[in-house]
Order: sequence, then structure tokens, then C-alpha cells
Amino acid sequence: MGARSRDANHLGRCIPALLPEMTRPSRRLSRRSGELRVFVGVRHGFCFLPPSPFGFAFEYTVQSFSVIEELDFSRVCLQFEEMDSYDAVEEIDGDFDGRVVFSCEHASAELPGPWIWPEQDRWLVDTHWASDIGAAAFTRRLAQLMNAPAVLSRFSRLLVDPNRALDSETLFRENADGRTVHLNEALLDSERERRIDGFYRPYHSAVSAMVERSRGDTVFSIHTFTDNYEGEARVLEVGVLFDHDDEPAHNLVRHLEEAGFHAAPNEPWSGKIGLAYSPVRHAREFGRCALEIEARQDLIVDESFAARLAEALASFFS
Repeated sequence: MGARSRDANHLGRCIPALLPEMTRPSRRLSRRSGELRVFVGVRHGFCFLPPSPFGFAFEYTVQSFSVIEELDFSRVCLQFEEMDSYDAVEEIDGDFDGRVVFSCEHASAELPGPWIWPEQDRWLVDTHWASDIGAAAFTRRLAQLMNAPAVLSRFSRLLVDPNRALDSETLFRENADGRTVHLNEALLDSERERRIDGFYRPYHSAVSAMVERSRGDTVFSIHTFTDNYEGEARVLEVGVLFDHDDEPAHNLVRHLEEAGFHAAPNEPWSGKIGLAYSPVRHAREFGRCALEIEARQDLIVDESFAARLAEALASFFS
């Protein structure tokens, strides 16, 4: 018996169970004073029950809370607590007179509080589904090498994906490798807005401000891809994604091939179907070129490969 849980899997199951009880009078269980809090999960935010003359009890199960004593909830109001303030981005200062601003939309696998990973989603944390492995370290490396400004996310793409349009079906990914992403299961509209307002919009505001400040000609986004995707082995080393900027993209592909890399345009994904959303958005906003690279994850974490690729990219923009 208890009145609180931090298990994220309860959210979305407990609330529908509670709402009918809140409007149906029933027998009184006990009288208590003070504020009574019920943490029904962090996936959709914290909920609390304000002071009430009636007590309440729940039966704790793995998947949900079940009301085991019917109570009078007619005077109880369910509300949401505001999440703690959190800096959604890491910003790297640099030479704003240089040619490029870097962005890294999938830099982190972090779930800022109050969110936590549901137990069923723990397998995702160290995979490419939660973040682009090696992308953050490479972005910092390249920004330092070129003395270039950069913006990196500080939240997992599974919380909300800043490299997707707001109307994208994968803004909140519901499946990965054929398995349900419980973090995003049955999201309420209010929870979607909470994540968008807390992370998505601050990220894009930071990139927008940095690009506007820069006198450079290119917004350059850094991503990585897994060497094995849903059972398919990949031999590509570096992909260059683009939408309308065909000429600079193909120039970069040729430059990388001449430097000894196996490179290809719009592989393993295409920027022409919205998968380079962030750099394209901010480049269009200020009349710049938009490019995105996808480096293979098993290679980008290798020191010698990362050093060679950084030097090749720096020479392209020199």
C-alpha cells in the first residue's frame, strides 16, 4: 500500500482510472490534513492532489495503480506541476565571422528531470535510438578545430526530436526495432506541448540566434548512423544530406572521396524528405546553405577516423 510511485510506466494508465472516481461519491476511507501527493509517473509530468478532507489508497502493481478503496473525489482537483527549469542546449562560442555554424540535434541520451526512462525502455539508452553515438564529441572536436560556434541538444531525441518538423510522425517516436517506446506511449496533447515548449522550441531558438549572429554562409548539422540498421549491414562511411543545396553538397561529397572516405549524397537518408529538417529550417530563415553529415557510428568513435574526418571538413571550409 502506498500513495506514491516514481515508475514512469504508470502514467497514462493511472489518470484514466482516477478521473471517473473524481466525480463519483463513495464511502470515506480516512480523514487527513495537509497536501497529499500522488506521483503517477514522470512520462506525462508529475500530478498532485491538493489538500482534501478525504484520504485515498492505491494498490501498487507493475503496470498501474488501482483504486482499492472507493473515495469521494468530488472535491479533489487534478493538476500538473511545472517541470524544473532546464537548459535544453549546450552552446559553444566561436568565430562568428567564419563560414559555418554547427548544430547537433541528437547529441544527448539525457532525460532531464522529472522524466526517467521506463524500465521497458532501458535497452534504448545506449543505442542510436536515444542519441547519435559519437556526434556530440565530434561536434565539439570540429568546433574547436575550426573555432566555430555550435549548438548541441541536451536531451534525448526520444523525448522530442528537434530534427523533425512539428507535424512529423516521428517527432515523438513510438516504436524502435519493432518494439514500443513506452516513454511516448499514448501521449496526451498537454504532454506533447510541454516537451515542445521545454526543449524543442528552446533548441531552435538557440540555433536561430546563433545563425542570425553569424556572418557565415553554411548551417552544418552533425549526425551519426548505426553500421547495422534492422539487420542490414552498412558500408557507407559518411553521408552528406541536403535539400535544395545540391551543388555544395556534391562538392563536399567529392572532397570527402578525394580525402579517402566512402561518401555519398543523401545517404543513408535523404534530406529531400525532411530528414535534415533543422539545418534546412535555419538556413532558409537567414538565406544560408544547409548541409548535414551522417558519419557511421562505429567509425566516428575511432580516434584516427574522427581526426581525419575533422581535418577533411575543416579543409573544405577553409
